[in-house]
Amino acid sequence: MLSRAPCRTAQGLFRNAKTASRWTPSIPMPARCGYATVQSDIFKPTKYGGKYTVTLIPGDGIGAEVSESMKEIFKADNVPIEWEQVDVSGVDTGNKHTEELFRESIASLKRNKLGLKGILHTPVERSGHSSFNVALRQELDIYASIVLIKNIPGYDTRHKNVDLCIIRENTEGEYSGLEHQSVPGVVESLKIITRAKSERIAKFAFSFALANNRKKVTCIHKANIMKLADGLFRNTVRKVGEDYPSLETNDMIVDNASMQCVSRPQQFDVMVMPNLYGGILSNIGAGLVGGPGVIPGCNMGREVAVFEPGCRHVGLDIQGKDQANPTALLLSGAMLLRHLGLDDHANRISKAVYEVIADG
Repeated sequence: MLSRAPCRTAQGLFRNAKTASRWTPSIPMPARCGYATVQSDIFKPTKYGGKYTVTLIPGDGIGAEVSESMKEIFKADNVPIEWEQVDVSGVDTGNKHTEELFRESIASLKRNKLGLKGILHTPVERSGHSSFNVALRQELDIYASIVLIKNIPGYDTRHKNVDLCIIRENTEGEYSGLEHQSVPGVVESLKIITRAKSERIAKFAFSFALANNRKKVTCIHKANIMKLADGLFRNTVRKVGEDYPSLETNDMIVDNASMQCVSRPQQFDVMVMPNLYGGILSNIGAGLVGGPGVIPGCNMGREVAVFEPGCRHVGLDIQGKDQANPTALLLSGAMLLRHLGLDDHANRISKAVYEVIADG
């Protein structure tokens, strides 16, 4: 989470930023890369007065700090975006004002179709408190999480040539929130896997792979134990893969995949998986290339896209210490700009970020 790069002014970041490097992270553009195979109705954010309105949810922990850095840099590059900020929090919960802010954030995202957010805290110790992150994804049906894991020059890590993408089903699995205590000391928790949503995320993953010149899609599962639930997910992904003969398709049990990620991550290209496994492997992936502060990501739905750091850490332990690394949010913001077709702005910002890190 700590930044190795020296602090610079926003204007200084752009001094030598000319063009984007070849490996600049990107996501498929709806107008150019055949998202119709995933989404029947392509949402098109509206531009008013020469600017796009984007919902900004800074999040908890270091969220406010890195959001201010991001806004300063966007302003320095004259990015045509107007921020509609909603300061919802997962820390201050249980009161009417917080719930109202959450409903306001949902309304804002439905209205603007686009959002940039930090991570909202979910307290482990608070019984009955649902995750705002999960609730937001479920209510808006932003079903596909994309996390980009790639080495960045300037971050010296054990593994080189890491370049993989984790695609995670966001709306079901163990995160459905269906659990109860049947009798004292006995808890039942339901895992929901459906063919429809498994097929939807599989089509998304294969379409993403084609649009981004990827070669292989690996399905991550635990079908050797959860034969019905994960068996359904695995079989559905394999069936969808038959419609993409140009792509290699394989599958791997999640515990083996975790070991393979830390021993030979170069074997992976695009990985598609249910909700819980995506959360685990995203964190493992972050550890491969520099930590949660450098991993961009986004969440795509039929009508709303929300861009956020790919590794979901709020950084409460370094809040207010001026140690937060804004790279993940800045690169997520660059992904948002490419989604809008603002490639020149995205290229300048991402190139500037990479140059600062490369300078050490």
